[in-house]
Amino acid sequence: MNLPIPPPLPDVASSEPSTIVAPLHWVGMDGIALPVRLCDTAETEPLPAQAALHVDLPAARVKGIHMSRLYRLLDEHAQQPLSPSRLAQLLHAMVRSHADCASTAARVGLRLSLLRRSPALRSEGLAGWKAYPLRIDAVLRGASARIEVGVDVLYSSTCPCSAALARQLLSAAFLQQHAGQPSLRREAVADWLLQHGSHATPHSQRSIATLRVAVSPRAVRFDLGALIELAEQALATPVQAAVRRADEQAFARLNGANLMYVEDAARRLQQALGARYQGVRVQVRHLESLHPHDAVAEAGAPERGFGDPELFAAGEGAR
Repeated sequence: MNLPIPPPLPDVASSEPSTIVAPLHWVGMDGIALPVRLCDTAETEPLPAQAALHVDLPAARVKGIHMSRLYRLLDEHAQQPLSPSRLAQLLHAMVRSHADCASTAARVGLRLSLLRRSPALRSEGLAGWKAYPLRIDAVLRGASARIEVGVDVLYSSTCPCSAALARQLLSAAFLQQHAGQPSLRREAVADWLLQHGSHATPHSQRSIATLRVAVSPRAVRFDLGALIELAEQALATPVQAAVRRADEQAFARLNGANLMYVEDAARRLQQALGARYQGVRVQVRHLESLHPHDAVAEAGAPERGFGDPELFAAGEGAR
């Protein structure tokens, strides 16, 4: 018995024109869950990610785009390790898939977290894991693709003003307790410092550096490891995962040798990254232990500030 051929499924997006004639800047999907393998890492296990995909809709009478096409393209390209060049291929494929909508632009945003194992400062053989939130944003307009990678780096910041005030109090306490003594043995001074060196301590806090750099759409790697290492070297006080007392003491020494305001941190990063990368933008945030608010500084091209919707397809919210 021959079964009747079912009628074709309706495709309202193609068959019905829009009742309001107007082009749309971006149309697509946010919050797509998928596994992603990055070409930069040797990890065989994929990283969980969230993706955003959009194309423009300049055809004013077309009712809607074909979101399933975008989803399938993303899934297809994510089967292989992701590189800047492969991301650029995805953008071009997205535009081609919507020729019937007259699309000429596409953008992709990826959010994921990279785990890196870091050795302790002093203890041989001791290491721990640190997570680095990543964002990869790409925009294609016409034949020109723009790709930007971003990473958050955690570090410690000790306030220079607070350190100077603490030193003054320590000096005053020393003079007060030794008034009338014309001289002191070195051992006596060292013993006093061991007992009273914390008479006043400067405030320090965990801090966040959010970095953005441009990447060539022809590149075969994002080079994320080099970006992270350069930033941590410039700051000199990256947070530590696994520590023993010797490592904690070494960390205290690094903080004492690298007192910095939020402005100092931003300038350090801008100088270090600007010597190697294009399109550098930096935001640093000190989560103040003295104040109930944060201290923030930004460096980079002002015309492409943080929150630029052209680059951040999945949104750029304030912390």
